[in-house]
Amino acid sequence: MRTALYVPADRPDMLAKALGRGADGVIVDLEDAVAPEAREHARDVCAAWLRGIAPAADRPDGPEIWVRINPGARGRADARAVASPALTGLVVAKTERVGDLVAVAAELEGAPWISLCPLLESAAALLSAPLIARGPRVARLQLGEADLCADTGISPGPDGRELLWPRAQLVLASAAAGLAAPLAPVATDFRDLDALRRSTEALRRLGFGGRSCIHPAQIPVVNDVFTPGPAEVERARALLRRSEEKGAGATSDGSGHMIDEAVLRGARRTIAAAARRG
Repeated sequence: MRTALYVPADRPDMLAKALGRGADGVIVDLEDAVAPEAREHARDVCAAWLRGIAPAADRPDGPEIWVRINPGARGRADARAVASPALTGLVVAKTERVGDLVAVAAELEGAPWISLCPLLESAAALLSAPLIARGPRVARLQLGEADLCADTGISPGPDGRELLWPRAQLVLASAAAGLAAPLAPVATDFRDLDALRRSTEALRRLGFGGRSCIHPAQIPVVNDVFTPGPAEVERARALLRRSEEKGAGATSDGSGHMIDEAVLRGARRTIAAAARRG
């Protein structure tokens, strides 16, 4: 997913439009976007909405559908209630340890197609990221920076450099576990699209594979940043052609830059990403 749009679970009007907003995925939120006293009702609304959607296996080109569940016992009840053929996976809020994922996975024994995306939102979670990444059903990781900052006292400046280590930790833990590249955190100012582009480009350079969005206006910008452009794709193809012409071993791209297997892996990844995204 290049983009995942958060939608409150207790807003049927927003759910009705969510799959047509242009995001690669939708995250229906049963946690922070819903008042605590309304969360059981939101769960029922979400479950009813999912029952009206075709199974994920029948929608290969449609948006992925994820549900962010609450932590603890309420989250386990959420998982039981929303498990559906239409569902791609569950975002497990405030994951602290592998045991949190084991408990959720136990509720999904009859639904083997449902993946998990742990949302890491504390210092304890970040320090356990390499273990969490290898938990049951984990497909990718996601970082919750607002809660992380509240937990640690980090106060990010305009360029976000104070969050470099947590972000890099997530990227490295994902790569080490063989997961998809993680989803970057949301940008809370959905009006400043220029700032969104700059920060998203920085997150892509750091190794993130997509970004969560809180407003439909953010989707085109984030999709564009995470879609390889024609020049990027042509350069990747040229590297592969040059390597094939020169044969095995390291060579040069004609401008003094070395081409070895690591460079070729990046080129193949770029071409594959462009093919997946049309």
